[in-house]
Amino acid sequence: MFKIFLALHLIFAVGAIGPLLHAATTAVRGVRTADAVATAAGSRMIKIYAIGSVLVVIFGFGLLSMDSPYDGKPVGSFTDTWVWLSLLLWLIGVGLAWGVVSTGLDKATSLIKNGESPNSVRGRVAAAGGVVGLIFVVIIVLMVFRP
Repeated sequence: MFKIFLALHLIFAVGAIGPLLHAATTAVRGVRTADAVATAAGSRMIKIYAIGSVLVVIFGFGLLSMDSPYDGKPVGSFTDTWVWLSLLLWLIGVGLAWGVVSTGLDKATSLIKNGESPNSVRGRVAAAGGVVGLIFVVIIVLMVFRP
C-alpha cells in the first residue's frame, strides 16, 4: 500500500503541481504581449491545477500514516518540521497562485478586452509567479532532505 500511495503522491505532484508552476511562472507572457486568450487560459489553468494539487496533499497525508517498508519506521509526523513547513508553504504557494497571479490575470484579461493596457498588473503577476516557483522548490528540498 505504501508504494501505491507514494506513486500516487508523485504522479499528482508532477501532474498537478508541475502545470501549476508552469502556468504561474510563465503567466506574465500573456500580460506582456496583451494576449487576452493567453491570460484567460493561464488563469483557468492555475485554478484547475491548484485544486488538483489538493490530491498531492491527500496522498502525502496517507503516506504519513504508514510505516516505511525500507526501515519499518513511520514516514513522518505532523510535528516534524519538514511536514508542517511543507504544508504551510503549499498553502502560501497555492494562495499566491490563486489570489495574486490568477486574479491579476483575470484583471489583465478584462483590461485587454476593454482596449486598455494590462501593464498595471504586470509586475505583480511576474513577482508572485516567481515567488510561487521558489516556494515549490523549497517544498521539494524539504521533502528530499527532511530537516
